[in-house]
Amino acid sequence: MTTIDPDARPRGPGRMPRQDGDRKAKWPLYGAGAGALGGVATLLTDVRAGTVEQTSVDSSMLDDVSRPLAHLGLVTGFLTVSLLLVLAAAWRRQVEPRVPSSTAAHVVSGALTASAAGLTYGYGWKGALAIYLPDGLNERSFGEDGMFVYFMLNDFGGYIGWLGVVVAAGAVAWMALRERTVSRWIGWFSVVPVLAVVLFAGITGLPGFQGVVGPVWMLVTFVALAWGRSAIVR
Repeated sequence: MTTIDPDARPRGPGRMPRQDGDRKAKWPLYGAGAGALGGVATLLTDVRAGTVEQTSVDSSMLDDVSRPLAHLGLVTGFLTVSLLLVLAAAWRRQVEPRVPSSTAAHVVSGALTASAAGLTYGYGWKGALAIYLPDGLNERSFGEDGMFVYFMLNDFGGYIGWLGVVVAAGAVAWMALRERTVSRWIGWFSVVPVLAVVLFAGITGLPGFQGVVGPVWMLVTFVALAWGRSAIVR
């Protein structure tokens, strides 16, 4: 079982050790923010949402794509990526020194960084679509075929990159259920996105379900870490 090192908490010069009962940890709120913004960037600004459903997907669907929606997806997406990177750094500083023998704890920060890298491309393609659509910065720089390529890249572009977050969920589940350094209910909750992605990918081949469950997991889990009693934040 992984043990918590009480002396491993980072302290600034002249800083008194934090006592039990002090205010809750703030750094997990980076994760909650990434979950909330990620939900907007991935789900609410999906450029396919306003298109007319049709049997055969072709370039005629570009007429229904909202340029402002794609632009919003870029902005909220890049903010999400930034928060994931800050969260990974905070996790390395605040959590990993407390549980130095936990491989799972080190997996979390690496997995968050991997998601940030993948989502940079996914959300970047939304921005590219925004600047090439009519009224965009470089409107009509590409012909219809070129624009359709960007449209198809957005099919799963903002979803696939959330896989690292689901890997992080699996690591948090291990920390909770095996190492007991995270509240157990968070561990059981963290199992859900892992099973969902494995089942959807394994049975149907769907590559992007992590983009549906990942933001929700982050929002709930990191709010719970900020206000709960998990050992890694006490």
